[in-house]
Amino acid sequence: MACATARWRGTANPLQDGDHVPLASQRSLRPPESSGIQARAVAGKVRMSQPVRTPQQPPAAQGVLSLARTAIPYVTLATLGLSVGFRGVAWPSIRATFSLPLDAVGAWLITATAGSILSSFSAGYVASLIGVGPLLAISTCGVALGLLAYSLTPTWWLMVLTGLLSGLGSGAAHVGLNAHFAAHLGARALNWLHACFGLGATLGPLMMTSILGAGLSWRWGYGAAGVWMMVLAAAFALTLNRWSGSTEAARVDPAHQSGARSTLETLQLPVVWLSLLVFLAYTGVESTAGQWSYSLFTDARSVPEAVAGVWMTLYWGGLAGSRLLLGPLADRVGITSLLRVCMLGVTLGAGLLWWHTTDLLSFVGLALMGFAQGPIFPSLVSVTPQRVSIGHVDNVIGFQVAAASLGAAALSSAAGVLASWLTLEVVAPFMVAWAAAMVVFHELTLRRAQRTSPNRRTD
Repeated sequence: MACATARWRGTANPLQDGDHVPLASQRSLRPPESSGIQARAVAGKVRMSQPVRTPQQPPAAQGVLSLARTAIPYVTLATLGLSVGFRGVAWPSIRATFSLPLDAVGAWLITATAGSILSSFSAGYVASLIGVGPLLAISTCGVALGLLAYSLTPTWWLMVLTGLLSGLGSGAAHVGLNAHFAAHLGARALNWLHACFGLGATLGPLMMTSILGAGLSWRWGYGAAGVWMMVLAAAFALTLNRWSGSTEAARVDPAHQSGARSTLETLQLPVVWLSLLVFLAYTGVESTAGQWSYSLFTDARSVPEAVAGVWMTLYWGGLAGSRLLLGPLADRVGITSLLRVCMLGVTLGAGLLWWHTTDLLSFVGLALMGFAQGPIFPSLVSVTPQRVSIGHVDNVIGFQVAAASLGAAALSSAAGVLASWLTLEVVAPFMVAWAAAMVVFHELTLRRAQRTSPNRRTD
């Protein structure tokens, strides 16, 4: 009884934190004043009323609520992907709006990345203080405000500065979601989660192409995404206790009492630095392909805009689809084997894009890149708990997201600078070089992990 009372006092609504409480336990958790006999004066007499029963939600309603709560992280990452998918197609129109040179996108990416790196790097520590739930509610609100600001800003430099807010929110949101899934759900669910990012990135070019084709401004896309993200921020605020990471799980697990490790302690692990290089190279290639392939096709190779938009959609669509199709294979063939095949596929796809004997071959190369890239990020995150102790996991995931943000912005910006100095055709060999570097960094990470953790399998 004492346990039930303590549980009641600690949680305003036992079902709100994601626990599945049996019906009998729910009744025992009701406050004492909600049951018993009540006296009521009616026409000068006192009559006894029936016991007051707390209304129960029908099973169908409970099922709908459970499904909605489960869908929140998937829809959130899809919306983040949507905004990323906007960028490549919207950039020529943004350039025209503000009369910008080709490589001006670098300033925008740098500020957004600075915010993302700052929040990602510290998100593991912040989550250990306030919890993953509050972190997700605050970060998604920041993303929403940043997207809405994009749709309203009157000047380019204000838009660049607004990228800082959007980046802060995006980085922390990625860390919170990845930490929760890595701690509780594993590689398959992580691949499904990131498939939703790919789905959003797939719909982004289509949505932005439709908006521009209808004669509307690119601002409409960012405004709509901002409104929807604000709805998701409210959803996280209403389900705070449902979300937790490895550090929070360790606090209630008698087998893990070490607690969260400091940032400096985590950064002293060599395997962490090697894994960060893998993330930097991977997202650099992914972002460069997403940012510059459309311009490469339309400006340098005279491909019609509609055709280029379709192949950009296939690029992002392949990324999402492969996470759904190939992610579950990790349990059968092993994560290491899956990662090796996918990384080689990315390198081959970039090579086909560079070769360019025909437009079709380039399109196939881009589609292959998207399909092969799909499982890489979530699979790399999923093996983090196997390579470091539980007290380091949330910190490492934060560092990985920070490195990914740095790679996405730095390498994509570098490709833009090279394209402005030379020609857009330089983008393809640039991606080949970094895809090959990703393969090398991954192999070095595996060797270091085997050396420091000889009793742990890399698969």
